[in-house]
This record gives sequence, structure tokens and C-alpha cells, in this order.
Amino acid sequence: MKVEGKDAPAGRAASTIVVDEGGVGQRIDNFLVTRLKGVPKSHVYRILRSGEVRVNSGRVAASRRLELGDRVRVPPIRVAEREAGPAPAPALELPVLFEDEHVLAVDKPAGLAVHGGSGVAHGAIERLRSARPGARFLELVHRLDRETSGVLLLAKKRPALVALQDALRERGMDKRYLAAVAGRVRDELRRVRLALRKYATAEGDRRVAVDEREGRAAETVFRRLARNDEFSLVEAELLTGRTHQIRVHLAHIGHPILGDEKYGDFALNKALRKRGLKRMFLHAAGLAFTHPATGERVLVRSPLPEELEAFRREQFGGEAP
Repeated sequence: MKVEGKDAPAGRAASTIVVDEGGVGQRIDNFLVTRLKGVPKSHVYRILRSGEVRVNSGRVAASRRLELGDRVRVPPIRVAEREAGPAPAPALELPVLFEDEHVLAVDKPAGLAVHGGSGVAHGAIERLRSARPGARFLELVHRLDRETSGVLLLAKKRPALVALQDALRERGMDKRYLAAVAGRVRDELRRVRLALRKYATAEGDRRVAVDEREGRAAETVFRRLARNDEFSLVEAELLTGRTHQIRVHLAHIGHPILGDEKYGDFALNKALRKRGLKRMFLHAAGLAFTHPATGERVLVRSPLPEELEAFRREQFGGEAP
């Protein structure tokens, strides 16, 4: 982003922002909200409605999407003094599975939230940005549950973000997970179509339940990879991306994920901790997508973390999937 004029956008004189790749495709209202720190959204919309904001010397609606090289005139804005903000996120680099100038795929460990919020000060995205201060753009393409490990995809340019999120919505991205579950899974292949609804418990904890009347459509394909007398190892292919989808679908069909503290068998989980499994056995093992710039098909894989691989070897033997 290039700023022209005497002061920054939230200063005492009008300034002009020249849109770079980080702003391409973004709505002008969202573009201004992210750049005018400390300015209320209501004021951003007021200066848009009044015509004080100009793009290439012309008035624009709040829904106008920006193009490379657009010149955005921002009027003088007085920003009230604010208290010091939260401490910056501590830098954290995660193992890189794939990276080029458009896309970054990292190997997220269990226990790390993908973003801050709900009692979490900083997540993977904030900490990666701190570790890469020169990155002009870095955004999550999708999310993983905090206790799920594996492939996490990020975009390094806005056009890549838009293209990859469109692919997610249109089922153009292949996401595969490995899960160890309670019981002997009977079918080698099973397609589960059960609508899911979010709700909050009395304690404010976020949960998801099967609800065919009010829930949103959700579909998962499960493939049995191995089993013994107690447990089964399955591959889950996500055809939709609802919150906690794999966990709730498996619990509903009678095969909760081992170590799942929200939807699992709590007595079994306690016993498993004594046997060495101290986390949920759910891992984002593979992600395939069409590269947003080259059009080539990219496959990113993440091996099972050692604590899960050790349990898999002990229970099922054979080669790692």
C-alpha cells in the first residue's frame, strides 16, 4: 500500500492510498475499516455516503471492489487517543509443507488455535504474521479445530484467497483426515449426510448437534483403513466444511473419535490417557487444490504426528497410511 499526502489516512490532511495486490478485489468499506485503525465503522460509512471518499476522483458505493492501481482519496479524520492495545502476538514459524509467492501450507500442531478469540489471545495466523513482518498479506483459507493437527492453508495474496475460498465453496478442494474411533466400523465405505446446527451450552461453550430440521446440510465420506477388537482407523473426506463436522458425524453413527473431549466417550478417553493417547486422534493428513495462479493440481500431505503414529502402530500395525 502506497500512501500519498502529508499524513497517514487517519491524520489531519486528506491523503491518497494507491491500491496494491493486497487490496485487489476488496470492497472499499472493508478496505477502509482495516486501514483506518481506531475509526468507528459508522464514520467510515458516513464519509462513503457523503462522497468524501473518492476512487480515481469519483464517488463510489460501499460495495465497490478495488482494482490494482486504484487511487483512494481519504478525507482528514481525527482519531481519539486510545489506550495501549494488546501485546503483539509472539512470533511462531510452523513447519512449511508447501510455499510459493501465492500460497503457504503449514503443519499445525494440536493445541494451537488458528486465530485469536474466545479466550485465546493469539492464534496461528497472528503468530505467523509476527514471524513474517515483511509479508504484505497473509490470511487463512480455511480453519482447523484447536485440537486437530495437520495441513493448514493460507493465502499470501488476495486473488489467491478469493480463488481458494471459491474452490472450497464449490467442492473443488479435496480435504482428507485420519481419525481413530471407538468400536469396529462395519462398512469399508460409508457416506454420511446429516445436517448440523450450532448452539451454545449454558456455560457458553460452542457445540454442534445433528438437526435435520434446522441444521445446515453436511456430508462426509468415511473409508475404513484398519480395525481391531476395540478401535478402527478411518479416512474422512469432507464434502462440506461445517464446524466439528467429522467429530459430530462419527459420534452420531456410534463411533466417536478417540480423545474427543466434546463429543467422545469420556470414560474411554480417561482410560486412553493412561495408555498413552493424551489428545484427540484427528489429523488433517492431506489437502489437494488447483493452484490459483498456475492452474496446476497441488497435493499437500502431513504425516501423522509421532504421538498418533505410535498409537496407530501399537493398535493396527502395518505401514503408515
